[in-house]
Amino acid sequence: MEKEHAQQLQEAIKAVESINVKKFYFVACGGSMALLQPAQYIFDREIEVSAAIYSSNEFIHRSPKMLGKDTVVILCSHSGNTPETVKAAEFAREKGAVTIAFSNVLDSPLLKAAEYSITYDYGKDTIASEGNNGMLYRLVFGILNSLAPQDKHARALKCVNNLQKVYDRNKSNTAAAACEFGKKYKREKLIYTLGSGEYFGVAYSFTSCLLMEMLWINSNAIHSGEYFHGPFEITDYDVPFIIIKGLGETRPLDERAHAFCQKFSEKIVVIDAATFDMEGIDEDLRGYFGCLVAGVVLRQYADQLAEHTGHPLSVRRYMWKMDY
Repeated sequence: MEKEHAQQLQEAIKAVESINVKKFYFVACGGSMALLQPAQYIFDREIEVSAAIYSSNEFIHRSPKMLGKDTVVILCSHSGNTPETVKAAEFAREKGAVTIAFSNVLDSPLLKAAEYSITYDYGKDTIASEGNNGMLYRLVFGILNSLAPQDKHARALKCVNNLQKVYDRNKSNTAAAACEFGKKYKREKLIYTLGSGEYFGVAYSFTSCLLMEMLWINSNAIHSGEYFHGPFEITDYDVPFIIIKGLGETRPLDERAHAFCQKFSEKIVVIDAATFDMEGIDEDLRGYFGCLVAGVVLRQYADQLAEHTGHPLSVRRYMWKMDY
């Protein structure tokens, strides 16, 4: 699949090159929207073309005024059949935008709806550079290196090839802590998660997809900067928090939230990207890649909650079982 992936990426990047891009839109739902969030952050930091991220249905209903022939819409749905995202691709294409869609399923409705399609591998044997995050970063830095060529963007593309080793080392390094978390927090009915910058998408996907959807644990993703504007009033000795401390520009927000939270809560788990083994990732790029590692680490925490609660991550009450 690697050769096919490379060709898909090349075609999509050439399509972006062929227009005078005025705006990038990232469009998806749920975990797929969270997946795209770091990409929007990277574009904000690295290129003088604005980028926005939307939930698929709101994208259609809001109908951004700038959406048109000089815009690029990047969409994602793991199954490729999320109705709102398929409709968003059709809507954007009707408006004349360049549409690029990600999915794990080659002949999915989403990939048929978009002009350019990118598939990614999925499963326990997947190599990270061919998985969803790897393929997204290959597209993102490929576009950046095309529109705003610089050594940093070219190096980022090379760093993607080292992701699997980075994942493996950090999963091994945090396995015991994840197991301890599962034992200690297995009876909690509510867990809050804080994060900021390119790491906020990880907090969102962990709370929405893993804790609430898969484990039925009440949760909320709180932006570290917004914690002090209302949410911190719920902080108490028996209220559990997971605080993701990133490596990027917004780390001071995470540190401030942690400093306050630990004064009052006795149930704080810190996922600190500064402790990750990032060998193989250039130092000036570690903020961008650290959020991917944080996601892999937190997945282990969710796996251990599932193990110790006896609640498999695959169990659903409503999703895929009825019309909604």
